[in-house]
Order: sequence, then structure tokens, then C-alpha cells
Amino acid sequence: MRVDFDPQAMATHDFYRLLTAVVVPRPIAWVSTVSPDRFLPNLAPHSFFTVASTDPPIVQFTSVGRKDSLRNVEETREFVVNFAPEPLFEQINATATDFPRKEGEFDAVGIEREPSLRVRPPRVAASPVALECTLHATLGLGNSTVVLGRVVHAVVNADVLVDGHPDIGLLRPLARLGGDEWGTVGEVHDLPRIRYRDWPRD
Repeated sequence: MRVDFDPQAMATHDFYRLLTAVVVPRPIAWVSTVSPDRFLPNLAPHSFFTVASTDPPIVQFTSVGRKDSLRNVEETREFVVNFAPEPLFEQINATATDFPRKEGEFDAVGIEREPSLRVRPPRVAASPVALECTLHATLGLGNSTVVLGRVVHAVVNADVLVDGHPDIGLLRPLARLGGDEWGTVGEVHDLPRIRYRDWPRD
């Protein structure tokens, strides 16, 4: 037996809870930005996040509502996606707190920052990967805004590289699930794609 859910007949928040419980796991963009006066850095996790293009390299995250990250990106046209690893779980969760705009998450949570190479927003010093981005475009969709950022520089800690490539076991990424649930990678399966020329035929 299946249970039907009609988004037109449900409260927006209730259907949101359903969507975020079934569209899982979701990678986390830990986005750092700065205010237009370049004085106050902002840091917040966004779990609607993915790659949008590989040539040019563009990543995207979605702001549900008009959060500080979105306002800063619109006004400065720069941001950094910091990788969200398992050891920083509590700090990442803490930066989701709705601090007022005049209070920066780096300082409030006690997160060390380091300068970026190509953009003004700082990087999270303890994050193993950072993607420095300039704003490519924004797209308004209902109550949300999709932010598309062109990656202009990437930096990866040497201790998470194996043969020059990031290793999932060393990266230990976090993911968002439904409600207040978070996930880790767990067991990893390695299964190459089957090329059509190798497809089994009778």
C-alpha cells in the first residue's frame, strides 16, 4: 500500500519536511561570505547543494528565504564553499543558529579562519577543502533563491589526498537527512559503469 501526499493540500512546512526526508543524503555547502563593507564574515551551512556545471566549473546552493549568505553574495558577488567534514559536526550545526546579521558566526562559534587566495570571504581553516567562487547568477524559485557560483580556485589538504585525488575515507563528509538527522558515509561500494560495447548480449 502507498500513501499519497498532495503538496497543494498540505501546509508548505509539512511538505518541506517530507521532501527533506526523502531527498537524502544531501551534501552540505558550508558557505562563507562577507558583508559589503568587508568587515563581518558570515558562515552558514546549506544542504541544498550540488555541482551545476563542469566546464566552466559551477556549483550551486539554494537559500530558502533571504538569509545573510544570500544577501552578502548578491552584494559582494563572492563566496567560499567549505567542505563539511564529520570532525566539525558540532561547529557546522552551531553556524546554522539564526544569529543577527551584525554578529558573525566565525567569532560567535569560535571557528578559525584563513584568507582565501582569489576572493574576499575567508576560508574555514580546519576544513579540508575550499572552493572559492564568484557569482555566476541567481535564480528565484518560489520562496527560494538558487545561487550559482563559478569556482575560481580550489584548495585541498594534502592529508586527504591519495595519489593526488581526494579520498572519501579521509574526507569523512557529513550529509543532511530528514528533520534534525545527519549522516556519515558508512560503507562505500566501488562499481564501475558498464560501457555499451561491453553490455552482455544473448
